[in-house]
Amino acid sequence: MARRTRLALALALTSVPSACADDAAGDGSEGSSTGGSSSSGSSTTATTTATTTATTMASADGSSGSSGSSSGAADSSTGASSSDGGSSTSGGEGGGIFEQCFGDQFVNAPNLGPDYDQFAPTIGSHCLGTDHQDITDIERVVFLGDSITVGTPPTLPAEVYRTELADVLTGSFSLTGPDLLWQLYDIFNGTTVAQESGSFASCSKWGARTDDLLPPGYQIEDCFPPETRDLRTLVIMTMGGNDISSLTGDAIDGATEEVLWQEIMDAVALQRAAVEWLKDPANFPNGSFVVFANLYEFTDGTGEVMSCDVSGLAGFDQPVPAPEQLAEMVVWANEQYMSIAVDNDADMIFLLESFCGHGFQADNPEAPCYRGPGTEVWFDLTCIHPNPTGHDQIVEMFDAVISE
Repeated sequence: MARRTRLALALALTSVPSACADDAAGDGSEGSSTGGSSSSGSSTTATTTATTTATTMASADGSSGSSGSSSGAADSSTGASSSDGGSSTSGGEGGGIFEQCFGDQFVNAPNLGPDYDQFAPTIGSHCLGTDHQDITDIERVVFLGDSITVGTPPTLPAEVYRTELADVLTGSFSLTGPDLLWQLYDIFNGTTVAQESGSFASCSKWGARTDDLLPPGYQIEDCFPPETRDLRTLVIMTMGGNDISSLTGDAIDGATEEVLWQEIMDAVALQRAAVEWLKDPANFPNGSFVVFANLYEFTDGTGEVMSCDVSGLAGFDQPVPAPEQLAEMVVWANEQYMSIAVDNDADMIFLLESFCGHGFQADNPEAPCYRGPGTEVWFDLTCIHPNPTGHDQIVEMFDAVISE
């Protein structure tokens, strides 16, 4: 049962065109049928990392340790305490991360797939994400990523997590708050109306993928001009949903397993290289901090992509060939996101785990992530973006990780 549950949720992830697939700007950053990431964001670091991950992927059955993390009963009191109040877990005597943080939230007993314990991360006491950084004395905040961060209709700009979190951080770090133009999203360009305002910047864009992060991609290049890098900087990011969209599209178009593995490894390598750049003291001599989200889905672990009323319009009417292979790739990618956080002393919020049960199967008692009757849906009518309540929850997750 655990294996089937894990696979169902991974299949749902592979079926999602992305959390940001409404690329109204038409920048050509998604839906690639070439079977690989765009070369515009490639770098020597990314290529080297992809080679390393290929070696990891080749172990066992190609799932890179993505077997379930449900070994052992949960007992959060036995986790090793860290110096900053978090709990360092490795799937040992105290049970795994999932059991400790989410085991009592669901009516059923799901196993969401990614095995984070293999990387021994430090988890915050809030269980909303990791706790690897002591984030203090911030002078500048930069938002990178996709349409979750930009914001999308029908959610109003004032209800988008980026805008709400900026208000919180303005108070927390005594920053200069952004003006109205920065808070607004531009539906014609898929960006914020203003890129810079007060102590805040946003280079996020609808349809953005990991190959849009590194130079010559526009996001890091545009949001970190040399004159800003002496400021102690906090980077907040949602990225990767559109890479999964491209992966799925290429699978439907007939790309080989080898090509698909290379594509997902390239995407993860680009995410890793971007975080490495953002955490490099040579780039930020007075300090930088990075907090990013993992990859979520809207079917509550069922894989029923037609559960959203407009799923056909959102592009969920195409079957995925060899879905088990694609599922393993997506589970592996989520695991590697945790590896990136651990290896770079960055932090990751548990977007996948927190949203599971608040999707379009929230009222299905048989769904793996069923949380009980009357559970609120956190996705909007586009199927793939958070509604205002969902954005509120993302604010809570990022704020909890930043504050602890």
